[in-house]
Amino acid sequence: MADVIKKATRESYGEALRDLAEDYPELVVLDADLAAATKTGIFKKAYPDRFFDCGIAEANMMGVAAGLATAGKIPFASTFAMFAAGRAYEIVRNSIGYPHLNVKIGATHAGISVGEDGATHQCNEDIALMRTIPGMTIINPADDVEARAAVKAALDFNGPVYMRFGRLAVPVINDPDTYKFELGKGIVLREGSDLTIVATGLMVNEALQAAEALAGEGISARVVNIHTIKPLDKELICKCAKETGLIVTAEEHSIIGGLGSAVAEAVTECCPVPVVKIGVNDEFGHSGPAVDLLKEFGLSAENITAKAKEAVKLK
Repeated sequence: MADVIKKATRESYGEALRDLAEDYPELVVLDADLAAATKTGIFKKAYPDRFFDCGIAEANMMGVAAGLATAGKIPFASTFAMFAAGRAYEIVRNSIGYPHLNVKIGATHAGISVGEDGATHQCNEDIALMRTIPGMTIINPADDVEARAAVKAALDFNGPVYMRFGRLAVPVINDPDTYKFELGKGIVLREGSDLTIVATGLMVNEALQAAEALAGEGISARVVNIHTIKPLDKELICKCAKETGLIVTAEEHSIIGGLGSAVAEAVTECCPVPVVKIGVNDEFGHSGPAVDLLKEFGLSAENITAKAKEAVKLK
């Protein structure tokens, strides 16, 4: 069996920016003194004249990005998710969202998997915050292949986009030769009839593993990858609700306001069925090795399997 290739999606972000720059001369990159961590340093090395370090002033960086967008540039404003969505929220809302400017936000180091940086940097609220901004598109890729495709899709899309990337190296589950990214469209990775597991980000791989384990116990689980959380693929979600009668969501984010909430809202409108949300509960994280923290907070294939088995009893 071939070794599983693992790569952090933050690296995919930096490499994609560099690779796309030649064909998109209007592409510029901004960072807030974190180029080595966000991997925008990869772009900086190749295109130093199109890279702007705004220093530890994230709100100002968002304002600069807004200004560049009005001048015809396509700015990618990059920093940790905690700062991009948290510290700079008001500027993102009023200076980027309100005028619907063509600014792309590259938010790295999201979720519990930030690990040793601890609760202050483990942003589990960013998707919820960005979902409330009218017209904001939100993308949370599952692996290297999807992350690269997401950057390209964001570049081609006219409007504000929030992209979420991780620090932890995760398995590459998509085939670059066959993978197709379509903004706002979920992907059925595995068919099933007893329930649907709807996952995003690094939880997609865990969902696939859980489905395999459930199959061994006679439970048929469909797996859906939702890389675009807003706009949500409501048509696919409702189809799954009608056909399987049960949905389990899995995300490396708070269960409040994220993927689970978006799915529950959609299902309530079209086909009310039980929705069980797996994510970070109403609590802060803490410092520790990323892999250990993911297991501790239930962000694992084992917990998805256990919750799914319990959920099937609800039907």
